[in-house]
Amino acid sequence: MSRWLRHRSPSPSEVGFPLGRRALLRGAGAMGALAAVPTLAACGDDDDGGADEGSGAGEVTFGSNEVGSTFAKQRKAAVDDFQSKNSGITVKLNEIDHNSFQENINNYLQGNPDDVFSWFAGYRMQFFARRKLIGDVSDVWPLEGVSDAFKTASTGEDGKQYFVPQSYYPWAVFYRKSLFAERNYAIPKTLDELYALADKMKKDGLTPFAFADKDGWPAMGTFDILNMRINGYQFHIDLMAGKKSWEGAEVKKVFQTWKTLLEYHQPDSLGRTWQEAAQGLHQKKSGMYMFGTFIIDQIPQADREDIDLFNFPEIDSKIGASAIDAPIDGFCMAAKPKNKAGAKKFLKYLASTDASQQASNLGEPFIASNSKADTAKYTTLQKKSAELVSQAKNIAQFLDRDTRPDFASTVMIPALQEFIKSPGNADSILKSIESQKKTIFVD
Repeated sequence: MSRWLRHRSPSPSEVGFPLGRRALLRGAGAMGALAAVPTLAACGDDDDGGADEGSGAGEVTFGSNEVGSTFAKQRKAAVDDFQSKNSGITVKLNEIDHNSFQENINNYLQGNPDDVFSWFAGYRMQFFARRKLIGDVSDVWPLEGVSDAFKTASTGEDGKQYFVPQSYYPWAVFYRKSLFAERNYAIPKTLDELYALADKMKKDGLTPFAFADKDGWPAMGTFDILNMRINGYQFHIDLMAGKKSWEGAEVKKVFQTWKTLLEYHQPDSLGRTWQEAAQGLHQKKSGMYMFGTFIIDQIPQADREDIDLFNFPEIDSKIGASAIDAPIDGFCMAAKPKNKAGAKKFLKYLASTDASQQASNLGEPFIASNSKADTAKYTTLQKKSAELVSQAKNIAQFLDRDTRPDFASTVMIPALQEFIKSPGNADSILKSIESQKKTIFVD
């Protein structure tokens, strides 16, 4: 198993709140239970446990969910580097299994959490910020080299920041450069150009889009990009938060467009894994693949430099193509850290060029959130990914990170799979989504 398998947001069993049914329902039920614990709001006071308010001198505890991974080495290196530059502050690294950490996050935050811990941007961060279970780190910002788009993804519903980013990976349309050169294909800039390219590919005997949804989550990426291209970033975020109707004309237009695009996708996708779909791209049987950069895991080393990407094209000129999915990993602070001053200094360091540089050396598909990190060791694909994200005005986190995990798993996975199987039933599927949404978004 690739070392990157555990860092992919949509992976059903390795990342975030597991999307396997039983595991997710445990996590979702725990999250729902948080809403019934109003006394936890009192956690956000300013008691620093006797730590020096100015210098942060003393111990900072650091909870990392990367035990046993390549990232674990980077975490230890970051601790050593920080301590060498901040006399009087020591960092105690507490490591735990990735999935165990995610599945028990609510117990962790209600109990005795570390001062600083690994987490995700977007809704998953906002969920706990709203319940006063993580701390306000607004005074850590601005962060040199970290764009406003990342700041937006680090911001809670109250306008304050509760997160600092370190790494990300974008979703885009992947293709083989040699195939496009051989066939004289041009990168499409609009939906009409994309249709024209897909028609040409079909005439050339290719399947325009590789596609797989056996595991339930890959189709989320297609929905995300279509919704953002048709209705814009803010509508998408509001829809994910349960604030917009799934039966509205806006969402119906998304599924109408998707229905047309499905004609250019690999058939029988519900019986295919994303790894199998990636082989079609590698073997030049499929012309394109809308996916995350971890697709590179399925490409032999000798052919990796032939893999390139482009931003999904514009659909509505009024909306543009400046929003993308790029799940961001980083760090939060406990609501009541024992050493608040030290924790904030450590957080600022973790988002710095120094810490980002260490992480950047991990290889594909890692990309540092800090734009000033040295990219000399980046592959061509990493550099292209960084360029794509640097041009984005808004960064979404992928459907399973931008909404409640129980909604993503128990509602959206079966709904999207039903649509793929029977695209003519979109209206009834959307009606069902809306009905179920109202029973879930109740807090």
